[in-house]
Parts: sequence; structure tokens; C-alpha cells
Amino acid sequence: MKVIAAYLLAVLGGNTSPSAKDLKAILSSVGAEADDDRIQLLLSQVKGKDITELIASGREKLASVPGGGGGGAVAVVASGGGGGGAAAAPAAAEPKKEEKVEEKEESDDDMGFSLFD
Repeated sequence: MKVIAAYLLAVLGGNTSPSAKDLKAILSSVGAEADDDRIQLLLSQVKGKDITELIASGREKLASVPGGGGGGAVAVVASGGGGGGAAAAPAAAEPKKEEKVEEKEESDDDMGFSLFD
């Protein structure tokens, strides 16, 4: 990641085609070690490519990655099948009523001090 960050910093600084020497200079300026193999790998992969196009294609790839969380209701609706999909949607839209169990908080009175005193 630090090699990619150094490459992007060089491009943002106006160097449209940073060299390995440029990347090493950026990394050494912040005290980071430069791995020659990783630098050469990155430079070989981006050689002759426009950075804005690379970022755009990366965004498209990330858009297809599931984000997780909150997908349960969608899965229920999607699994409804042919004609049952419409009937499953209202059932999935209703929030489940959860019983709230109140936990008894432990008291710090016996310790003789409070966090905010």
C-alpha cells in the first residue's frame, strides 16, 4: 500500500510517469523502507496506463463486492420465488419485535472513586 500511495503522491505532484527512484525518494522522505520488488511490480503493472482510468476500473470492481450487513431483508425478498415474491416483501418489511432484556449495571460506589470526579 505504501508503494501505491507513493506512486499516487508522485502523480498528484505532477509527475505523470514516476520512476523507481522517485518512489524511493518519496518513501524515504517519510522514513518508510522501499521494497524494490514491489516497486518494480507496481511500475510494470501501471506502465502506459492512465491513473484515472485505473482508479475508475478499480471502483467498478469494488462496486461488485458485497458490503455485508443489512442484507438479510433483501435475501428474504429475493428468495421468494415466482409469485410469492410480492407476498414476501411486506413480511420482510415488518421489523421483528425484540424483547429488551435490561442488564443490571454494576455499581462503582464501593470503590470510593468515580471516573468523572
